[in-house]
Amino acid sequence: MHTSIQLCPCQISPSAATQTSLSYSDCCQPYHNEIDKADGIKAENAERLMRTRYSAFVLIKPDYIVKTTLPAQQNLLNIQAIETWARETDWAGLEIVKHTPKLGKRHAQVEFKAYFKTSDGLQAHLELSTFVKVKDKTSNDKRWYFLDPTVAMNVTQKQPCICGSGEKFKRCCGTYL
Repeated sequence: MHTSIQLCPCQISPSAATQTSLSYSDCCQPYHNEIDKADGIKAENAERLMRTRYSAFVLIKPDYIVKTTLPAQQNLLNIQAIETWARETDWAGLEIVKHTPKLGKRHAQVEFKAYFKTSDGLQAHLELSTFVKVKDKTSNDKRWYFLDPTVAMNVTQKQPCICGSGEKFKRCCGTYL
């Protein structure tokens, strides 16, 4: 797909009987365009962030994927691998199965199916993703981030959490990683 598409990628779902009609410019584009601005638009919940991340994969915006991953994990991501995978996948749609907006004080989960086409036909990748709401130390602003379970981190259960909550890792993000 190209950035000139009318319908936002996160609004396309092969399993839905009817499609919503939000355009990219009215849906995910403002999030993608303002990710670098300190006062830019922020996802109001984990599902919204999940949708913007899916659209970023479809539209091959690896910088957005990295910047919406928990800051402690960002330098451990392979941006070239993210871009290659996004480019080589024939994306076909997104279905939000379930959004659990509140898990404890600062976590949420989104279960989703990301559809893609292969030579064997339409396939679906089912995932349960965890997100954490982090407070910026300088602005006191809060922002949702994706917790990437595939990132190998050297952190012990008793260390302070990687999200900066002040809690021990095992009582905070360690529960989900």
